[in-house]
Amino acid sequence: MKSTCFAGKKVALFGLGASGEVTALALQQGGAHVCAWDDNAASCQNAAAKNIHIEDLKKANWQEFSALILSPGVPLTHPEPHWSVKLAIAAGVEIIGDIELFFREREIAQSNSKCVCITGTNGKSTTTALVVHMLKSLGQNVQMGGNIGVPALQLETPNDTTIHVLEISTFQSDLAPSIAPTIGVLLNLAEDHLDRHGSMEAYARLKKHVVQNANVAVLGQDDEFTRVISASLYERTPPTSSGLTRGSILNQIKVDLSHKGEDEARFMQQITQISSTRALQNGFSLEGTKIIYAIDRIIKTKFELAGIRSLRGAHNAQNAAAALAVMYNLGFTDANALQAALNSFPGLVHRMEEIGQKGKVLFINDSKATNADATQRALASFDNIFWIVGGKDKSDGIEPLADLFPRVKKAYLIGYSATRFAGTLEGKIPYVIAETMENAVRLANIDAAEDAAQESIILLSPACASYDQFKNFEHRGEVFRASVQAILNGVAA
Repeated sequence: MKSTCFAGKKVALFGLGASGEVTALALQQGGAHVCAWDDNAASCQNAAAKNIHIEDLKKANWQEFSALILSPGVPLTHPEPHWSVKLAIAAGVEIIGDIELFFREREIAQSNSKCVCITGTNGKSTTTALVVHMLKSLGQNVQMGGNIGVPALQLETPNDTTIHVLEISTFQSDLAPSIAPTIGVLLNLAEDHLDRHGSMEAYARLKKHVVQNANVAVLGQDDEFTRVISASLYERTPPTSSGLTRGSILNQIKVDLSHKGEDEARFMQQITQISSTRALQNGFSLEGTKIIYAIDRIIKTKFELAGIRSLRGAHNAQNAAAALAVMYNLGFTDANALQAALNSFPGLVHRMEEIGQKGKVLFINDSKATNADATQRALASFDNIFWIVGGKDKSDGIEPLADLFPRVKKAYLIGYSATRFAGTLEGKIPYVIAETMENAVRLANIDAAEDAAQESIILLSPACASYDQFKNFEHRGEVFRASVQAILNGVAA
């Protein structure tokens, strides 16, 4: 799409990865004069070859710029602001990102177009893909992007016949002050990316920001953080405020809505609750393998998850509940059609993905599990696990997973965290420091095949970032896949 909100104005743009290039081109096509730069000379050369105007922003006159468009991967505040951020602040220039440009263009082109924004520490990609799959199954014109697939500005311009579904990261919401979707979804919150945001309070505020100005907020109720945000939205502050009305997100506030009467009815028009851990009197919650939709404790509809392998586990029940809540709030309430769409969902690569099976050994790729909370969801979904774990560890390590260690037969430690994780596992479960992915898969396959159980699960769920050994979690997952395929094809042990 063209980004026209800076037509005739001069803007700085820093960061020329995939989203940066798309953003620069969208701004140029919309009439802005873009001065783009990147610390990587090759990125500047590649962008110049696409007719993006390159200018060294360290030498530029910042008083001429109307905005700095910052790529989400560039530090805004922590561990310290990037040099381009410091220059923009010194010149009094606003700092925004491509998601903000999307919403400004939406306001210009079609302010009431349907847009769904999905965030959360874990599950946002699966939920985004599931919503898109369900909408397509019902014949809707849908566009998916943001933190998944393609950059938001590579999608169609908002219009009255297209539904945009965007996955939003905190890096993106930090640069999008005007974000106000038709439906905002906040699945869950757990410690993550604190090196980029400084504190859990700041991280939580950025997650809340995605839903607080939505027409409808779909909110998880499975963790204390999202329940606090739910309560703060109930006691809604003016739309321009980004603060938490109940104080710190870490305050342990429990809100019983059962006695709110008419106020609660008004609340439920604004917020749809979802849960996979407890029954809800209003909203979508899990009962066994069924998702229940209830109003005033009266069950209206049931959806069955049993046998949908792409949606196994309580965490995927939360994702499915959120997707159903989105569909209902968009006006799609045909239960049979929605159930059929759930049944046909293929799942996502690198997210509890079944790579294949050899004899009794099933290989699962959950490379997207970059923190303990994500890995907890995978470990809780299986028994008799041969667990490949490790990488660039987060502050909490794997200590929070101790209750699930009995599900693990043996662990295979890779990457930077191997020594630390060995200390955590010592005396609790058998482990070996495998060092590399290829070695871990080889050793796990030998042990799993020899195990006496009827089914053995070789699970890559690292609970760590990937940057110590791999380009990203996708690269890590592909190395796992290649090692597994060698075994399935009979060319490796």
